[in-house]
Amino acid sequence: MTNDTQSKELTDGFHLVIDALKLNEIDTIFCVPGIPITDLTRMAQAEGMRVISFRHEQHAGNAAAAAGFLTKKPGICLTVSAPGFLNGLTALTNATTNCFPMILISGSSEREIVDLQQGDYEEMDQLAIAKPLCKAAFRVLHAEDIGVGIARAIRSAVSGRPGGVYLDLPAKLFAQTMDAISGKKSLIKVVDAAPRQIPAPDSVRRALDLLKGAKRPLILLGKGAAYAQADADIRALVEKSGIPYLPMSMAKGLLPDNHGQCASAARSYVLAEADVVMLVGARLNWLLSHGKGKTWAQDKGAKQFIQIDIAPTEIDSNVAIEAPLIGDIGSCVSALLAGMGSNWTQPPVEWTGAIYERRDKNVAKMAETLAKNPPVMSFQSALNVIRNVVKANPEAIVVNEGANTLDFARSIVDMYLPRKRLDVGTWGIMGIGMGFSVAAAVVTGKPVIAIEGDSAFGFSGMEVETICRYNLPVCVIVFNNNGIYRGIDVNASGGADVAPTVFVKNARYDKMMEAFGGVGVHATTPAELAKALEEAVASGKPTLINAVIDETAGTESGRITSLNPQSAAKNK
Repeated sequence: MTNDTQSKELTDGFHLVIDALKLNEIDTIFCVPGIPITDLTRMAQAEGMRVISFRHEQHAGNAAAAAGFLTKKPGICLTVSAPGFLNGLTALTNATTNCFPMILISGSSEREIVDLQQGDYEEMDQLAIAKPLCKAAFRVLHAEDIGVGIARAIRSAVSGRPGGVYLDLPAKLFAQTMDAISGKKSLIKVVDAAPRQIPAPDSVRRALDLLKGAKRPLILLGKGAAYAQADADIRALVEKSGIPYLPMSMAKGLLPDNHGQCASAARSYVLAEADVVMLVGARLNWLLSHGKGKTWAQDKGAKQFIQIDIAPTEIDSNVAIEAPLIGDIGSCVSALLAGMGSNWTQPPVEWTGAIYERRDKNVAKMAETLAKNPPVMSFQSALNVIRNVVKANPEAIVVNEGANTLDFARSIVDMYLPRKRLDVGTWGIMGIGMGFSVAAAVVTGKPVIAIEGDSAFGFSGMEVETICRYNLPVCVIVFNNNGIYRGIDVNASGGADVAPTVFVKNARYDKMMEAFGGVGVHATTPAELAKALEEAVASGKPTLINAVIDETAGTESGRITSLNPQSAAKNK
């Protein structure tokens, strides 16, 4: 062996993973350390990356997904093998369903032992399990392929329709060494990972012709429109067209909720009466009754749809789409604006006037409800406090989950800026609260207000320790009504056990935050809630407010009670 060979500088799998991420301007990892990735987390932190360690992989994965939505770069979740990997799968699949770019990187057992099923530590064929649950899945076996593996994962996560990607890194990979110069050359800087996809000119003309002929047009904005970060053009399209718009929950704030064309307070009316609906980054899934049925009043005549989507396969997935625009939202909206010209005719005043009259009447009715101050706080009186604080602090990010807590909050708490509301999204699952809150605080530095049902909070509540550990500006508000939906159900058998939906009465969730050094507040009145929330936002200190609301408040499953088979049968 020559002296030249002996003096060659080496690198290893650990550093190649870190260098590949940093080369692609990824600077944060969300994780739960353990075998075989503990050393990787230490080294990443030593190399200047921010490593946010959670108490459970699902919440680390949810944080990565939310980071992807907010930044348009894939959020990175790092987990241990087998059970840790499985814990991360819920977040990975949820990210894919919601079109959030994230990469789940998991250590794994050695291939030769897994393939022969010889009983390795946490043995599992993780790649095979992940494949059907995400957008793409890759495994890297050799150090010289780490750059390719990470580049493919990044491009898969953000190109076309964004989603979750799984990257499998067996334990042996990390210790593999290679010449440092060759290792550096093997890394790939991903160029134009999500290229613009320009819509065909004839599809733009078709959509504009349909809009021109509409008597009762409606624009429906989905969270894809928020993700696109084409905020100025989307606003210009809405305002130039004069068409009323309806934002889905995570699109709230693309235009302020108090904008003159916002039809949120007349939602049922516009969905039923519109004759042409333009979907911008929204899908006709269950949240929109699949474009069918009573919600859309199909008995009054068929609707015509324009749909902007980057995935051609989404078109006609539920109902016929007369004018599909296939391309990225920014390019499609820009093309529509250019095609409208300077003499665009706005919708008939009979249509807009009828909407705004109903909207204003409903807003006034809601104001009366919000002004009430019952002896025990209701959802409305508590949310009115949050509504006012958010209005005074529009940069704050709202995270929201629960059944009734979600349903009431999304219609009561107005948003004024884009990408300031994160919630349960397409799947409607619980457990996103603390992961999304941590990510929002970490990647934006803005105050976060997490509005949580007491049941929803239970899924990720232990992560308040994570919030305290990193001293994040997160205020968690737990709407405590002693149970799932409400706290008054009884055991039908007359037995000693409480009903399945009932929690410990008068629980003090605020003490959890205090246990880890944060601020805990027990609030029983709107005044106490307002004081605590205002102080939390101003101070930036980790805070949990236990907001006691009427335990009789709430209905089963919020507004989707009909999805419960027994309830559906009763309603027939």
